Order: sequence, then C-alpha cells, then structure tokens
Amino acid sequence: MANKDNYCIIMGGGIGSRFWPFSRKTMPKQFLDFFGTGRSLLQQTFDRFQKVIPTENILIVTNAIYADLVKEQLPAIDEKQILLEPTRRNTAPCIAWASYHIQALNPNANIVVAPSDHLILKEDEFLSAIENGLDFVANSEKLLTLGIKPNRPETGYGYIQIAEPAGENFYKVKTFTEKPELELAKVFIESGEFYWNSGLFMWNVNTILKAVETLLPELASKLLPGKGIYGTGKETAFIEENFPACPNVSVDFGIMEKADNVYVSLGDFGWSDLGTWSSLYDLSEKDNNGNVTLKCNSLIYDSQNNIIALPKEKLVVIEGLENFLIAESDNVLLICPKDKEYAIRKFVNDAQIQMGEEFI
Repeated sequence: MANKDNYCIIMGGGIGSRFWPFSRKTMPKQFLDFFGTGRSLLQQTFDRFQKVIPTENILIVTNAIYADLVKEQLPAIDEKQILLEPTRRNTAPCIAWASYHIQALNPNANIVVAPSDHLILKEDEFLSAIENGLDFVANSEKLLTLGIKPNRPETGYGYIQIAEPAGENFYKVKTFTEKPELELAKVFIESGEFYWNSGLFMWNVNTILKAVETLLPELASKLLPGKGIYGTGKETAFIEENFPACPNVSVDFGIMEKADNVYVSLGDFGWSDLGTWSSLYDLSEKDNNGNVTLKCNSLIYDSQNNIIALPKEKLVVIEGLENFLIAESDNVLLICPKDKEYAIRKFVNDAQIQMGEEFI
C-alpha cells in the first residue's frame, strides 16, 4: 500500500515551444501522444507515479487555460487536485505554491516533484529510486535530486558534480553546472564525477518551504500570507491576485544551486527529457538510413538521418535530404536542418509577430 504521507507534484503548464509546430499553445507537448501508445506524456507520467503514490495525493500544476485538457486526460483525479496558475512563473513559484497547498493538507508530507514530459524506459528501477528517495528525505532536512548516469557528452542538459557519499547510492552535491559547451561536457564525462540533472526532486514539505523562505524571500512574501487559506475555498482568489507578482525564477537557480543541504541519488533507468526534436529522434526507431517517420506514411529516396512528423493520414515523399526536420501540424509546415532546431523559438516568435496567434 502506498504511503499516505507521500505526495507527487506533476508540473504540466509549459508551452513546449521547442516542439513547434506539433506542440501548440492550445495543445502543448505534455498532452500529446508522440509514440502512438494511446497515452499522452502527462498520462504516462501520472500512470507511473500512481503505482507508488496514492492517487488522491497526486497534484497537477498547470496553466489555467489547460484545465479542461487535464480533466479530460486524467478523469481519475478530483478537480481539487488540479492547481491552476493564472500566469506562467517558472518552476520555483509553481513548486512553492503546491508545497504550501500540500502542507495545509498534511504537515508531514514528503514530496516528489516531476515534469510532465519525461520518458522513463526502465520503470521498475525508476520507481524503486523514487521510493528510496522519499524514505531518504522523510526524516531529514535534505533536498534531493535524481542524477542520471550520462552516456554521451550532452550539451542540452545541466550537470551535477557529486561529493562524498551520504548513504547507499546517495551523495552530497558539490556543484551544479548549466548546459555546458561540448568540450566541457566531454571533460565532465571523462571525470566520472558528473551526472545529468534530471529535474526530478524529492523533499519533506517543511524542508522545501524553509528553503523557499530563506533563499527566495521575495517569492515567500507573495505566497506566505496565504498560509491560513491554502486548501480552503479562498485559495483560488488569493493565488489569482498574488501569483502573477511572484518572481520568474527556476527552482534550480533559486534554491538548488544555493542551498547547502542538497543531495543526489544516482540512477540509470532509461531517462530522457523529451525537450527537443533531436531527443525524440534519438529515442525513435529508425530505418536502415537513419530516418525516423512518426505517425504519417512516407516514401524516402536517397535520404539519411531525417525526422519526419506529419498527420497520420498524410503521405510524405522526400528525395535527397540529409539531417532535416520535416514537421507539419494543422496550419504549419516546418522544414529545417536538424542541427538548426535551436532556431525554432525564433521561428515561433516571428510567426506570432508577423502572422498571428493562429499559427502558435
């Protein structure tokens, strides 16, 4: 039986602009089924944590415009388990609000925080790491993150450098490093001291809120006055008034990189942050020439290492292309070199300014 003191916060409010045009403002990537499994990334995340966290203890924090999507995709949860942000304010405000809400429900709560768009291939190993991590933080003032053993010098992930051991498979964190240049990433891999930062966190509710109030007092000042009304009928009105004034800061930058009680649990459970088309390409089945076709039909000639994603009723015919991204959704067709996908955010911004919201 799942521990009634264990809670899960699933963060599902992002736009996923790096997956444009598949990921759109009205239907971002966490609500999409990329692999044809019949379950969206959000649903897969919920299914995963439901195996170790009581269903009633799983909270979804998302933008208010996605309320109906969450209710439609997760009918098993009560409406009270959906926390609706009136505006986007990064991960620290999201986590702080959800933690104050949980503390009002259970002052002994232990919390795992997870993005809604990660892929986990070795689920049993992952869930074991979550249960061990929650036990680790239950009776100590420790902030815990999951570190992933790297298998390549990836420049798209942050890195964690480990220090001394703090138990079986737990280590004190020495440093955090944001996304490095390739040469530095190679040094990290060779050293054996660095692990990918998964963006998955565990802590006791009182530990994280103490960290918020100590390290981000400007954030706490916006949310702490509502302490007596979290979990009541007045919470929504308080958040609508105060949340937009919260600083736009990530929990990594605002807390994890500054706190002195940060630890890491190391794992290798087939984890991937589905943040880019390249990450999706790496995870997908390829033909003999390294081409990936998602959902649609394709005829491919003299072409290598492309990723093609069109609506399932479409047929795409390509010849003589190498290392290209070809993606169509609704009223947008994107064709660009795979190694130029970093420009997608610029494409989105330009399309919004020059063409209008209907293309975003």
